[in-house]
Amino acid sequence: MLQIVKALIPTPIKRAIRPAISAPHEYWAQYSARRESRRQEVERVARRRSAAMRYYDQRLRMIEEWAPKHTEESNFYYDITDRNKDYLAHTIAVVTSKNWAEVRSFIRELDEDQALRRHIVAALREIEPHAEIDVAYGRRCGWYAIARALKPAVLIETGVDLGVGSCILAAALLRNAKEGFPGRYFGTDNRPDAGQLFSGHYAAQGSILYGDSLDTLKAFTEPIDLFINDSDHSPEYEAREYDTIAAKLSPKAIMLGDNSHSTDCLSRFSTEQNRRFLFFKEEPKNHWYPGAGIGISY
Repeated sequence: MLQIVKALIPTPIKRAIRPAISAPHEYWAQYSARRESRRQEVERVARRRSAAMRYYDQRLRMIEEWAPKHTEESNFYYDITDRNKDYLAHTIAVVTSKNWAEVRSFIRELDEDQALRRHIVAALREIEPHAEIDVAYGRRCGWYAIARALKPAVLIETGVDLGVGSCILAAALLRNAKEGFPGRYFGTDNRPDAGQLFSGHYAAQGSILYGDSLDTLKAFTEPIDLFINDSDHSPEYEAREYDTIAAKLSPKAIMLGDNSHSTDCLSRFSTEQNRRFLFFKEEPKNHWYPGAGIGISY
């Protein structure tokens, strides 16, 4: 009977069980070692996954809290950390040859401008009456501080969208004018409804030029002191904007790239034009977005 059973067992199975029968102690010792090795490997992978997820757990929780809200779905509103603002002030102080404390006071000035905040919130409520609005400026506080430090006579921002940046920059120009340094803001956008927030005394500081940004820049004749690229974020279009204004920059001109976390267009332009380049990485405060930054050519 035993012989019949043996004959019925397939040869591969016989080979597999033969070590367990012929040398059971060695077999089970090896089996236990393999199981322990697999257990340790599972624990190692889990430990590494847990260590990595610690960098993202909080952000994932923020996403879950943010998703149901009736807030913006692009151009997110968030503040940046105090440490990040200190770093930003140091960066701008280098670029503008200003004292760090003065630059930091410009950033604080924007934070404390309640009239500007009320204007933006009220205008947003007219567009989206049921929206949950908590306006914060993120890296745009760097735009403001540079505009305050540089005192530009002509400032151009390509890509206006609703006009939060337009209002912030106009607020800087208003402060400059009170100090005896008047300047004009020019925004460009190909959407005819862009700049809905740019109204009141902020709009009196400049205007929005509608149409393709490249066409607008080609037709622009005044020397440009401060240029901010925030329009079509394709590398090709961004590079064409820089090439278009290269000969229109004033001797003190500063250029800001809002896409420099994604492309090296402004960096390459700076090298080609014998200009210096820095990149500031923003650190959002209490928001899931990992942050973008400001490319600075000077």
